[in-house]
Amino acid sequence: MSKLLVVGAVNVDLVVETDRLPGPGETVVGPTVTRHGGGKGANAAVAAARSGAHVRYCGAVGSDDMGKSALTELRDEGVDVTDVAVLDEVSTGMALIVVDPRGENQIAVGAGANGVLDADVVRTAVRRAAGWAGCVLVSTEIPADAVAAAVETAVAHGIRCVVNPAPVLSSMTGLVSSAPILTPNSSELRILHGMLADGPDGAESSAETQVIEVAARTGAPVIVTLGADGVLIADPRSDPVTPSDLVTLPAGRVDQVVDTTGAGDTFNGVFAAALAGGSTVVDAASRGVVAASLSVAAIGARTGMPRDEEIRRAL
Repeated sequence: MSKLLVVGAVNVDLVVETDRLPGPGETVVGPTVTRHGGGKGANAAVAAARSGAHVRYCGAVGSDDMGKSALTELRDEGVDVTDVAVLDEVSTGMALIVVDPRGENQIAVGAGANGVLDADVVRTAVRRAAGWAGCVLVSTEIPADAVAAAVETAVAHGIRCVVNPAPVLSSMTGLVSSAPILTPNSSELRILHGMLADGPDGAESSAETQVIEVAARTGAPVIVTLGADGVLIADPRSDPVTPSDLVTLPAGRVDQVVDTTGAGDTFNGVFAAALAGGSTVVDAASRGVVAASLSVAAIGARTGMPRDEEIRRAL
């Protein structure tokens, strides 16, 4: 069984379903508000655990009722929360989410405890995972120094590291020498390309050109999540990387898209878990993209996350 440490944010999600997403300054009204577990790090940890991995999670919550319930939900999913900091006088992170009938969403996040996760807490968690974890997955809804601590400590202990750059932090340029595997979406890829790639502004260049140039700079695979179009993979082990070296994996068939919230987190958790278990990048991405496709069939970031047997059937 694969063993994975996830470092990132945990939130409480409040979700409103509406007929359409609001425009600037506009109010829209939905019939109900539902509460779900959220946060990119915690979501990925749940996805990995459901896919069959042993998962440890490192993050921070407040000592409030929301923090207690967030940790209970993670424990109930089989996630080890020993490395989570419980902080007094700070709220647990919260996300306000609006979802339309097509499953598209708008999200605003109050960082709360996620915004003050201490880098030393992260270093301790990664060191504790040395010799145990096959991979460390880092999401970036936490302070830049905590992200750097996770990546640099993982590399120092010889643990493979995956970074989901959502959002893209300006400090990413300082992590290039650590050669983490990056998993941006298409908009994050454009930002990373502007930050990392040499040469003229690539805003008008294709995703294929951007992913090749970012992978050449980091020296590690880059996997771009493209929603309904699947994923695009550049692996710089082919030097130099050319368009013929790119791998495109289609998304799985979806009967009905209900809510895309958490689909990227599902991909990252299942992908990193598969890597931790020894899968190749392409095989791990294949498993991740199928899981992400299955996850959009229910409201809430975690509700539709599939279990191992569902992923196997779909594959």
